[in-house]
Amino acid sequence: MLPPDLFAALIAFAFVTSVTPGPNNMMLLASGVNHGFTRTLPHMLGISVGFSGMIVAVGFGIGQVFVLYPQTYLALKVISIVYMLWLAWKIATSGPLSSGMGEAVGQPMTFVQAAAFQWVNPKAWTMALGAISAYTVATDYTKSLLIVGAVFIVVNFPTVSFWTMFGVGLRRWLTDPAKVRVFNITMALLLVASLAPLIIGMRLT
Repeated sequence: MLPPDLFAALIAFAFVTSVTPGPNNMMLLASGVNHGFTRTLPHMLGISVGFSGMIVAVGFGIGQVFVLYPQTYLALKVISIVYMLWLAWKIATSGPLSSGMGEAVGQPMTFVQAAAFQWVNPKAWTMALGAISAYTVATDYTKSLLIVGAVFIVVNFPTVSFWTMFGVGLRRWLTDPAKVRVFNITMALLLVASLAPLIIGMRLT
């Protein structure tokens, strides 16, 4: 088990890193506006479960691949940029909310897509590596790693739900197709802006 003070610090770390803006939360905000809470639920679950699984997988050694083969990490960065630009384009070009169903044209992200996205999400990598290095205990590494993964599931889901509900709350003010278009373009630009640290890091390496 983790010492109580370390466990409390882990919960605080999980909350702050999960609730602050990033690619996941920007996409959930947009999905809440365009698709509503129920249709976004698989997306939310995919983030929570997928990210926790990523922590465990990286903690058990997958992250060492990047240490042994740095070129694979560069390839991941390039894939991340291309994929997130594609997602930004999909958000920016989302159709207007239909008057009958209150849903946008198009499909929300699925559970599998959201879980897989964590592996190309720069913020997710930063969070995972930070959590593993700061909150695992060398004398009981496996158990502490599983605890870190479990804490992120418990803490992460309410925070991603908040962003989705925030988007749902905005729907009543975005009945005008022009406003929806402006909102989607703004979300797409914010998603692209979140790539800045990744691109700067590539230039410095």
